Amino acid sequence: MSDVLVTYFSASGVTKKVAEKIAGENGYDIFEIEPVDPYTAEDLDYTNSSSRSTVEMNDKSFRPPIAETCDVSGYDTVVIGFPVWWYTAPTIINTFIESVDLSGKTIKTFCTSGGSGIDKCVSDLQAEYPELNFAKGMRFMGNVSKAKEWIENE
Repeated sequence: MSDVLVTYFSASGVTKKVAEKIAGENGYDIFEIEPVDPYTAEDLDYTNSSSRSTVEMNDKSFRPPIAETCDVSGYDTVVIGFPVWWYTAPTIINTFIESVDLSGKTIKTFCTSGGSGIDKCVSDLQAEYPELNFAKGMRFMGNVSKAKEWIENE
């Protein structure tokens, strides 16, 4: 077992590909954060004010239920990957964080995004969970050559 766990939420498959590449190339364990009800294309339509993702992101207290959680106790570092929604992490990431014990772990987040960076995502999560140790995040567009150095050294 690796001391690094790569977890991820992927609505359209982009983040999944990046997470699988990071885990596969570096021998890390991997876990997919899956919603009980998968997101459809209509759910993800950010231009529709009544779409599921818009409604969820407008209510920061909403926690979309996840299909299952995992045991993180054997890991020193937990990597959490996600697409950027409304300039921050999707609320399903909060569901995951609140379902596991991340105290004493180094948490590294990565995002996939066409334009938004990771810094606001990390600062929002730090503000929500000040007791947890969030390290510098990374944005990946497909090339994960810097992932190992970022995860293990920064």
